[in-house]
Amino acid sequence: MIEIHEVFLQYGPKVLFNNISSVIGTRDRIGLVGSNGAGKSTLIKLLLGETEADKGNIVQPSYVSLGYLPQDGIEVSGRTLYQEVETAFEDMLSLQGKIDEADAQMLEMDTSSEEYYELIDMIGEWEHKLEEHEPEKMKSNIEKMLLGLGFEMSDLDRDTGEFSGGWQMRIALAKLLLKEPSLLLLDEPTNHLDILSQFWLEQYLIRYEGSIMVISHDRAFLDAITNRTLHLSMGEMNSYSGNYSFYEKESQAHKNQLRKARDNQDKEIARQKEFINKFRSNGKKASMVQSRIKALDKMERIQLPKEEKRMYFRFPEPPIASAKVIELERVTKTYGDIRVFDNLDFHIEKGDRIAIVGVNGAGKSTLARILAGVEPYQSGERTTGINTVIAYFAQQQTNELNPENTVLEEVQKAAFDANNQETNPRAVLGALLFSGDDALKKTSVLSGGERNRLALAKMLTKMANTIILDEPTNHLDIRSKEVLQEAVQLFKGTVILVSHDRDFLDPLVNKVLEVRKDGTRMLTCNVSEYIARIQEEQAVNAP
Repeated sequence: MIEIHEVFLQYGPKVLFNNISSVIGTRDRIGLVGSNGAGKSTLIKLLLGETEADKGNIVQPSYVSLGYLPQDGIEVSGRTLYQEVETAFEDMLSLQGKIDEADAQMLEMDTSSEEYYELIDMIGEWEHKLEEHEPEKMKSNIEKMLLGLGFEMSDLDRDTGEFSGGWQMRIALAKLLLKEPSLLLLDEPTNHLDILSQFWLEQYLIRYEGSIMVISHDRAFLDAITNRTLHLSMGEMNSYSGNYSFYEKESQAHKNQLRKARDNQDKEIARQKEFINKFRSNGKKASMVQSRIKALDKMERIQLPKEEKRMYFRFPEPPIASAKVIELERVTKTYGDIRVFDNLDFHIEKGDRIAIVGVNGAGKSTLARILAGVEPYQSGERTTGINTVIAYFAQQQTNELNPENTVLEEVQKAAFDANNQETNPRAVLGALLFSGDDALKKTSVLSGGERNRLALAKMLTKMANTIILDEPTNHLDIRSKEVLQEAVQLFKGTVILVSHDRDFLDPLVNKVLEVRKDGTRMLTCNVSEYIARIQEEQAVNAP
């Protein structure tokens, strides 16, 4: 369907793509993976024609349509939610023209070629879409899409300008999915989705008739929807015929195989050198010595792939904690006329490891801030244990970095505020990949991932026995998330996590606090078990 042919792209001294090639087929579900800065978003821009390669080209037939969802930055207003999403069907009117054009193309094509049968598949999809293009089906499809993505029926008549950034991205996603392009290009589509909406999207994409290329740092999401993985690293792109877990297993096996082959080669080289040194002065074996010297010179040395730097992260040893950690009694929280919590009773005990989940807007981050002691409330009482010491990572914490400070100054100030004389700011930053001159960069020039790592570095300056993390994995690549996950697993204190990443959460938590607009409930399970329970409840309550 689309061919990427020998693409070379360089920015300054950095070679982003070193003659990479691949083919995107009609039913491919591709996970595009690699560390931050490896070129994932740039490759999507190349496919969209928004940037050009220095060399090579991308071959895309005219009948192939692309649909792109960026990470953020989309805002609409002036129409109701329903009217805005309804615009997704404008392109349907051009489908008949596409079918006629494709029919004409087929007359000129080799009937035994792969492209011929791909075009037949495309025509079948377009005709199927035309059959569905009926007013009553369109209305039903729009409503199903919006409800699946977490909107309510009462939202349909609201002006889109009333919705916040995260909901704006859901509107854009709904329109994109309803357009059903040949290739969906999704850049972190789960960033603005709660756990249940994310699960709904997974099921939708599994049934999607076109092709998908997705950038995601959510391993569970990638495993659920992809059947191919393209890995970008240090200018190279390697293809694996499976999901992320398959790629991880295969790439590690390949590295192990290379390592073993290199070790065997090193042994052989040592053996040959030993022979050469032993008989170098022996005239009778001169020809054999020269032959082996030439063979060694011609031998192609096995090179192991360069390893990208890996983040190292450990929380400080927690101070001794009391049995009671945090308790809320009859807490009421409102924003104007909006009542978030009404007489909320909630307590956290030593050793609890809790995931706070719920739909967006239900109050998860608000609850995290109240627990951390940084959010005021209208009535009720918040008390902490005698020895409770809290370290809090806020979702907006990266926005609170002083743009005038260097990375090092930010951590030095955090250590001073925490009255922690034992912290070595340089060592903390080195553990989080801020080494050398990186520590002297202004915070204003940092990428999203770097800002997140810096905020985590500031947490390391505080000796706490209770950590509250609100969306800590945003902007972290999969490898960095695994390191953070391991650090939380090794932390011996109490943990409260707000996140929609179930692969990250499942090994870390033993309780799930569900926050709903009508209250809360605590369940003893991990997040995957919570989703299964919700599905069972929905099946029982279905009409």
